[in-house]
Amino acid sequence: MIGFLRGLLAAKKPPSLLLDVKGVGYEVDAPMSTFYKLPALGEEVLLYTHLSIREDAHSLFGFISEPERALFRDLIKVSGVGAKLALAILSGLSVEEFHRCVEYQDTARLVRLPGVGKKTADRLIIELRDRLPELGTVTLPGAGTLAAPAASPADDAVAALIALGFKPPEAGVLVRNIPAEGKSSEEIIRLALQSAAK
Repeated sequence: MIGFLRGLLAAKKPPSLLLDVKGVGYEVDAPMSTFYKLPALGEEVLLYTHLSIREDAHSLFGFISEPERALFRDLIKVSGVGAKLALAILSGLSVEEFHRCVEYQDTARLVRLPGVGKKTADRLIIELRDRLPELGTVTLPGAGTLAAPAASPADDAVAALIALGFKPPEAGVLVRNIPAEGKSSEEIIRLALQSAAK
């Protein structure tokens, strides 16, 4: 099992990033909560990882903190919740916000997340209310000065929202409603997710 990776951030196009670990490039999928805290391209980052092995694919997921990875692992144990939906949940809610939703049985907030219906929200609360550990926090370094996106931040934001479960027209409308000038794709995605949750 790969517990964590420390390396240089070679590329980032939500929800995927490329980490250069001593000359080996690891493709990692990550929630937007991790993308918001990534350093600039070329800077060093440490990601806690979860390796998923299936017959048709080996997938590596990365998280900026141990509590995020722990919640991801709890989420994918819930019936009907796969890795893609777990990433969408972590992209729309912080670990603390998700814990509060479970503690207060706030299904209304959960169903505003892409891919989460009423039955899934109920199942998340029922199956996780006794399993979630005490919240902890892990802070990791992150700073930098380089950036070179291949596509426009708005295009990257639309692609990321589609990957998180939004339908393409819906993702396009959400991004078009955000004033994108001068904003990074991560900022546009964050604002779009906040808009979708209202």
